[in-house]
Amino acid sequence: MEYVILVNEQDEPIGKMEKMEAHEKALLHRAFSVFIFNRKGEMLLQQRAISKYHSGGLWTNTCCSHPREGEETLQAAHRRLQEEMGFDCPIEKQFHFIYKSSLDNNLTEHELDHVFTGIYEGEIHPNPQEVESYKYMKIQELKTDVEQNPQNYTEWFKICLKEVLERVEV
Repeated sequence: MEYVILVNEQDEPIGKMEKMEAHEKALLHRAFSVFIFNRKGEMLLQQRAISKYHSGGLWTNTCCSHPREGEETLQAAHRRLQEEMGFDCPIEKQFHFIYKSSLDNNLTEHELDHVFTGIYEGEIHPNPQEVESYKYMKIQELKTDVEQNPQNYTEWFKICLKEVLERVEV
C-alpha cells in the first residue's frame, strides 16, 4: 500500500494516509513535479499509461509523484524520474505552490507541489506500466495545443505549466 505525507500550508507534515484515500478525501499532501527540457528549450512530455488509475492516456509533464515517509523530496523526484522515464539527470527545485483540481473517478488532487527542472539529452527508456509514449515539444506549440485541446492533458499539468512558464526561464 502506498502512502502520502499529509501537510499543512507551510509544508509541515501532519500525518500520513493511504494514497487513494487522500485523493478521495481531497486532503492536502506533499507532491512533486519534474519538468525536463532539452538544450533547444523543448519540454519532455509523457503520455500516461492508459491503464493508470486516473488520467490514463493523457499528456503531462516528464514525471510527478509523492515522496515517501522519510524520503527527501529531491531524492523522490530522482527516484521517480528513473522509475517512470528510465533515466536520471541533475534537477533543481524552482518553487512550490498549492493547487486543488478534480480528476476522473471522483478523485481530487490537493497538493503542495514542489517543482523541479532539469536538462537532458540522452536516451529515454520509459516504463510501459507508467508511460504510454513521450515526446519533446516546443513551448509555443505546447501552449497552443493545451489551449486548443485541453482534454488531452492532465488537470495538474495545465495548472503547473502556467506556473512554470511564469516563474522559470526556459
